[in-house]
Amino acid sequence: MINRVLVKRYAQGFLNTMKDEDEYQVHYQELLGFQETLSDQKELRKTLLSAFLPRGKKADLTKELLTKASYQKKNVRFILLLLENGRFELFPEILDSLPEFWNESKGISTFEVASVIPLTEDQKRKLTQKLERLEKKPVFLKFRKDPSLIGGLSVQKGNIVYDASIRGNLERLKQRIIEG
Repeated sequence: MINRVLVKRYAQGFLNTMKDEDEYQVHYQELLGFQETLSDQKELRKTLLSAFLPRGKKADLTKELLTKASYQKKNVRFILLLLENGRFELFPEILDSLPEFWNESKGISTFEVASVIPLTEDQKRKLTQKLERLEKKPVFLKFRKDPSLIGGLSVQKGNIVYDASIRGNLERLKQRIIEG
């Protein structure tokens, strides 16, 4: 719970520095690239997360690396802030939440859609249109695969889950049988 509060605080602080969609996209894509670098360079990631290396050394190393790679100054400051405050372990979660918080600030509802197999572009478009009619405002959909659903979809917005999956239907059927 406390991590979610911190993630939101850092994400919103970072997003408050963005002037418009274009600037947000440039910075977000660059941060995604840094995350990919961390995934590829396991030793770098381990070093930045190490409790044995002083924060100042981590910050110096990271600043040198990001400056040489010509990263945007806002991104460098943001990553250094996380390192200096001992919150770098939250970086992946913060990065994951940025689109949701950005859209929220623009009045766009975010839904997470889970399915067993990837949806076609036509299915995504139709689902987007239906959710926009329900919400009466623009929506942003995050898609993910979930093999445990067996079939169908699970659509989630915040704490609200619309479960149209076979697994969900079986669970509801089981509940009715138990209740008599």
